[in-house]
Amino acid sequence: MKSMEIAGHDQTGGILADWISRNELARELGITTDTLGRWAAQRKGPAYVKAGRKIFYRRDVVRAWLQSKEVQPVKPVRRGRR
Repeated sequence: MKSMEIAGHDQTGGILADWISRNELARELGITTDTLGRWAAQRKGPAYVKAGRKIFYRRDVVRAWLQSKEVQPVKPVRRGRR
């Protein structure tokens, strides 16, 4: 029986089910893999694992990293009339 694959993700619960590649993450975030590489070098991006030449990010770590970057809108300061 063949494993089911949807949008490049193995749905059988394989060893990489909770991980995303650098290419996939870049595509989902709408940025380049070069940006992710630069962030990694500057230790600004999400934590990752390097397996040979492949780089993987744990999905829950990426979600936590994104939440840590959440910015609350700043309320404008209302000044009284002069």
